[in-house]
Amino acid sequence: MIVVTGATGNVGSSLVRTLAATGEKVRATSRHISGPDVPDGADWRRADLADAESLRPAFDGARALFLQSGGASAHRLDPAAILDAAAAGGVERVVLLSSQGVVTRPDSPSHGVLMRSIEDAVRRSGLEWTILRPGGFASNTYAWAESIRTTRTVAAPFGDVGLPVVDPADIAEVAAAALREPGHAEQVHALTGPSLITPRQQAEALAAALGAPIRFTEQTPDEARAHLLHFMPAPVADTTLAILGTPTPEEARVSSDVERILGRAPRPYGEWARRNGAAFR
Repeated sequence: MIVVTGATGNVGSSLVRTLAATGEKVRATSRHISGPDVPDGADWRRADLADAESLRPAFDGARALFLQSGGASAHRLDPAAILDAAAAGGVERVVLLSSQGVVTRPDSPSHGVLMRSIEDAVRRSGLEWTILRPGGFASNTYAWAESIRTTRTVAAPFGDVGLPVVDPADIAEVAAAALREPGHAEQVHALTGPSLITPRQQAEALAAALGAPIRFTEQTPDEARAHLLHFMPAPVADTTLAILGTPTPEEARVSSDVERILGRAPRPYGEWARRNGAAFR
């Protein structure tokens, strides 16, 4: 049995489908989840990562755990308590979804310091561990869905600054490999897409997927920050804008880890756009 936390998220939902398709017994957990959200063959349990005790029934009889780092709720996690509960339930292997920011933004409270503390708990857990450090997600552009649906426009800062955004489905496939196969113990995998792509180019890829023009408007950094502050704390917004506007060499580097592990190149953003175009129609 493999337990997947954050099973309705961009990575978790894809991971559940990937594991279930291979015949693995999967127990999917999330705070908000219903039967139709889970593929056939997967068991689901409602549980809260911020409440380690709520996870104990899900861990019973499991051998491996995909630990989602909590996203916006990461500061509420007690990773040591979660991992202790997992070990008590029989879990022997944990794959953590962390963040590239641990190494590229080590002083950032959210991207660096907090994620590092969760990684450290995993390393100290006594379980066999693997850490995944993805860069920006292709699915972050879901934030544009409403404006594309209603006005066929995208507004974003730093329109011509490229980053190697990664398809969450690729992260899920790497996670599945690390959960099921040998050779990943005490490994840290850096996960990116195959090439740099700018926000302007992402809008063009979405336009191609929809078969309709999309007008791109470049926001000023102040405009973008004001928008981000509607749904994230100021330190997170500031770090996000720093990554988008002045990426470090490591943040702009294309990693070979996806191809090395999966035996194929990472999926380009255009493929993600075609696969998820319905969200923008």
